[in-house]
Amino acid sequence: MSTTMTARLLPGAPVAEAILAQVAEGVAELRAAGVTPTLATVLVGDDEASAGYIRIKRRQAAELGFASPHVRLAATASQADVHSVLADFNADPGVHGVLLQHPIPGGLDYDRALEVLDPDSDVDGMHQVNMGRLALGLPGPLPCTPAAIEALLAWHGVPVAGREVVILGRGATLGRPLAMLLAQKRSTANAAVTVVHTGVADWPRYTRRAEILVAAAGVPGIVRPEHVRPGAVVVGGGVRYAGRRLLPDVDESCARVAGAITPRVGGVGPVTVAVLFRNALRAARSAVGLAGQVQSVGDGGGDVGDRVDHGGDGAALVDDQHEAFEAGLLAGAEGGQA
Repeated sequence: MSTTMTARLLPGAPVAEAILAQVAEGVAELRAAGVTPTLATVLVGDDEASAGYIRIKRRQAAELGFASPHVRLAATASQADVHSVLADFNADPGVHGVLLQHPIPGGLDYDRALEVLDPDSDVDGMHQVNMGRLALGLPGPLPCTPAAIEALLAWHGVPVAGREVVILGRGATLGRPLAMLLAQKRSTANAAVTVVHTGVADWPRYTRRAEILVAAAGVPGIVRPEHVRPGAVVVGGGVRYAGRRLLPDVDESCARVAGAITPRVGGVGPVTVAVLFRNALRAARSAVGLAGQVQSVGDGGGDVGDRVDHGGDGAALVDDQHEAFEAGLLAGAEGGQA
């Protein structure tokens, strides 16, 4: 179907490049100090898409200067086998970050496996402890896709503070953590956030009022032009796959109505991978006692976990590394306002 594009595109590639450039600088600093940052990966089973994702991440790790030990377990592996591999990485002081590729075969419990992992080495930011840290505003690794969406909006100069954000989808990996992240008091967040889902019969009533609409339902094509407020910013976060074909939540025809929109391919995805490596760098710095020396784009750095007085609704403990980085993206981006 032909779609007449009127919306400004919000590509992820330049955002990912900015994040990865900072990560590369941090890796070089660690190596100069005699530390090789290490990101271990674990793949369970024979899912070819997952194997492809691991290859991409290991290739990127090598380009950035990370060591990347890898363990692949057969689809017949037991829960105890997975736990044993993660426990071995936990016990190795030379391993700073660990990625357990999702999904794992049926019959195995991904959440139980994550419980074994040291929360500080969880580069996906999905450990139960890290989700709790996010809810409380405590420093820790952030879930990659939610953090990627905040970074993408900041880099493209999309104002978020004080605006109405509606998230369509309540999943644990995107909808719920993104709502918590964008509600925090920070120049690139501080939004009025509503989470709605397909269990609400009249969910379009909520999406049509959004100044920023994030589709996170994992239902291909669920968001159509009639669900979008004219001129709104639309971010496609949820996707499914049919073989190798990506099926996004946002129908491409929404570009006729939106003021700005992420592309069907190359939107949030590249930024998600970049944030994973930012988490890995953070884990390496923290493990060797260099967390307080982190420099962020457009900022002089600061100790991770310093208390920031936000006033009003009360103070929160935030990760200065994240806050300064997002603020730097917003200040340094050349993109226009949406």
